[in-house]
Amino acid sequence: MSFNFMIFIVAWTFILLGLLGIGGYFMFRKFLKSLPKDDGKSDLDWEKHYIEQSKHLWKSDEKAFLEELVSPVPELFRDVARQKIAGKIGQLALEKHEKAITQETLIQGYIMATPKRDHKFLRKKLKEKSIDMNQYEHFFQYSPEDYNNKKYAARTRRNLR
Repeated sequence: MSFNFMIFIVAWTFILLGLLGIGGYFMFRKFLKSLPKDDGKSDLDWEKHYIEQSKHLWKSDEKAFLEELVSPVPELFRDVARQKIAGKIGQLALEKHEKAITQETLIQGYIMATPKRDHKFLRKKLKEKSIDMNQYEHFFQYSPEDYNNKKYAARTRRNLR
């Protein structure tokens, strides 16, 4: 065996282990989301439930706007991102007892469902569409983990009314 071939085998081993580690990480995250919580449903089950319950509330303009907002997400992850965001938007619309999903609910749901690092694109898109961001500023300062916090969620709902 030549020295170059041994280097190639060692490098290929590290590359393969790295790729397997990355794939395993994403598979493990998906597995954790599919585990049932205290109420017997997983996060994925709740997302699907809210999407099904709010399906009739979506208008074509809001669907197109959601597609615009998820466009920077890589194609491989876009369906997952769309489902998570649409689930949160559906949940908000049902909690507010809306007859149709409004642009305000869509933006609020997008902010609540995405991590802070993705908010820069939303701010840019809102500026392009000449939408006033002031009414959404208080949502931008928190991350999705804060929304999962029961005390914070109750405080936010009181502020929305």
